[in-house]
Amino acid sequence: MSAPGPANDIYLSVVIPAHNEAERIGPTLEQVLAYLGRQSYTWEVVVVDDVSHDATAEVVAAFQQREPRLRLVQRSGKPGKGAAVQAGMLAARGRRVLFSDADLSTPIEEAQKLLAAVENERYDIAIGSRALPESDLRVRQPWYREAMGRIFNLMVRVVALHGFRDTQCGFKLFRGEVAQDLFRRQTITGFAFDVEILFIAVKRGLRVKEAPVTWINSPRSKVDPVRDSLRMMRDMSGIRIKSMLGLYR
Repeated sequence: MSAPGPANDIYLSVVIPAHNEAERIGPTLEQVLAYLGRQSYTWEVVVVDDVSHDATAEVVAAFQQREPRLRLVQRSGKPGKGAAVQAGMLAARGRRVLFSDADLSTPIEEAQKLLAAVENERYDIAIGSRALPESDLRVRQPWYREAMGRIFNLMVRVVALHGFRDTQCGFKLFRGEVAQDLFRRQTITGFAFDVEILFIAVKRGLRVKEAPVTWINSPRSKVDPVRDSLRMMRDMSGIRIKSMLGLYR
């Protein structure tokens, strides 16, 4: 896919949050950089080191020696996926900005589907979904994670958002100006940040496309099915309260 614009303009930014990902971030960057290297458009990769206690930053720095289009953002304080994604999205300079989980459960090649929704169908946001009939779940999550995911998605539709089958797939694409606006308004630093971002987007009248993607479950997921689910449910209630108080204007 070609992209019009000045030669020095960045078309696509890929943001990857990474917390203690020293083992996985190397292979992930190999795949992402190889894919982007085959594209005709301009690009950058932004890795956010989310207060890691391992060699994540060092691994990324080694890749930077050979690829100047790779940037490292380092967070301090308390780790949180939402905070890491927010830092990366606000640091991104692309006219289209994709964030992807560090495990590449959704292969980077699926970016083409989301880009097509934004470019050809004129959506503001395109989100990967594991819950559509056309979704390709090649390696599924354990049954208890799938069950809790279905319960959580039901609560999302009841409490906060209607019309979305899967809000938690870690593969979402935004128009650059939309990303800057939404992520500046983000308040949730944990795993429920996706719901808040989509809630604000819908409230602001933005067009969101839920697109089927390939999913290959990583057995090393860092989401605690009980603790994190309870926190996410609490955060969802907070979204509704904040909306009632007019904090998302």
